[in-house]
Amino acid sequence: MKFGKSKALFKRALAVIPGGVNSPVRAFKAVGGTPPFISRAKGSRLYDVDGNEYIDYVLSWGPMVLGHAHPKVVSALRKAIGRGTSYGAPTSLEVELAELVLKAYPSMDKIRMVNSGTEAAMSAIRLARGFTGRDRIIKFEGCYHGHADGLLVKAGSGAATFGVPDSPGVPKSAARNTIALPFNDLAALRGAIEKHWREIACVIVEPVAGNMGCVLPKPGFLEGMRKLTAKYGVVLIFDEVMTGFRVSYGGAQDRYGIEPDMTCLGKVIGGGLPVGAFGGKSDIMEMVSPGGPVYQAGTLSGNPLAMTAGIETLKILSGKDVWSRLEDRAAQLEEALGQAARTAGAEVKFYRAGTMFCTYFTGREVVDYRSAKSSDTSMFGRFFKGMLEKGVNLAPSQFEAGFISLAHTAADIKKTAAAAHDVFAAIR
Repeated sequence: MKFGKSKALFKRALAVIPGGVNSPVRAFKAVGGTPPFISRAKGSRLYDVDGNEYIDYVLSWGPMVLGHAHPKVVSALRKAIGRGTSYGAPTSLEVELAELVLKAYPSMDKIRMVNSGTEAAMSAIRLARGFTGRDRIIKFEGCYHGHADGLLVKAGSGAATFGVPDSPGVPKSAARNTIALPFNDLAALRGAIEKHWREIACVIVEPVAGNMGCVLPKPGFLEGMRKLTAKYGVVLIFDEVMTGFRVSYGGAQDRYGIEPDMTCLGKVIGGGLPVGAFGGKSDIMEMVSPGGPVYQAGTLSGNPLAMTAGIETLKILSGKDVWSRLEDRAAQLEEALGQAARTAGAEVKFYRAGTMFCTYFTGREVVDYRSAKSSDTSMFGRFFKGMLEKGVNLAPSQFEAGFISLAHTAADIKKTAAAAHDVFAAIR
């Protein structure tokens, strides 16, 4: 493959955009090389400015569950654009999308649309604090909830570590109210809640962690979390920005049978346009302005284009047997990649939850951030580059999940597995 035009564009971008990209992982720092600049996408494919074609398993980091440029979504957006791109006023589209989401997520009585996952998580935490009158929060190491100050913290050693800033520019005072714990460690959670419950407003968690690869919850972890938070009056927030409509149509809460107090959503509900949302029980959500005292606002919240794309996406995804076909496809990919690794003699661990997946280059079971970091990232970098050269686009980081869409075919999976076998064999 040739990347001359992408390299030229990246050089131009470096002169006017920090790091040459508008979101850090796109810069390929974790894998080396120059990112391809994309010119268009259709179905399961991406096409870059140099004319290279890729089978895409990033899917805009999750939202393109139908595949790129689905005809019904594109047609609906064309009509919506003709009616105006933003009104700054209520529309019927907001109501329709809210009803579709609440039907799929019965744990939520009401929902507020925002513009990003970061905004959703930030707003949900503020609301939990307002509702409980408490300040501290618990998150889990390796779980990402956006780049709000209080969530950019490191977890130190020990069962419960009060956060220190993970980024310059984050005040120590903001990080100090965050307790970071190891994912899947119920004993650590119990100890932190029992000791500090009078100060803890909420526990926020990715029920399947998608920002350290794809780490599944151990049996009993989410169940125990629900019991502990209910016992001590702590608000339980499921951050399903990534897992929503991905782990199952009803998200991880449906798959694992857990009912959180609040839920954050994004990605799929915008059909590829910028959207986030947070919702929950009526007594909590009635605290949000203008009905209540907890302030939250957004000029472009409920944008008619994003609402339109989300409505069309969810209508298609909720069709008869659509989700089962999608998960069957994901299972086929899991089996094909596993077989490719075995026949090539590669030592890897493959994990999947619904339509999310990740391959780790380690012999250890991956259950938390520490074990995820046991993966050989240099080996992953070589694997990534080899796959890209063979026309398969994976996330350019060991610690990001991959995704599959309805547009991926059996032929796509076969080609992907063949490429993976060759690359596994070459780098092992």
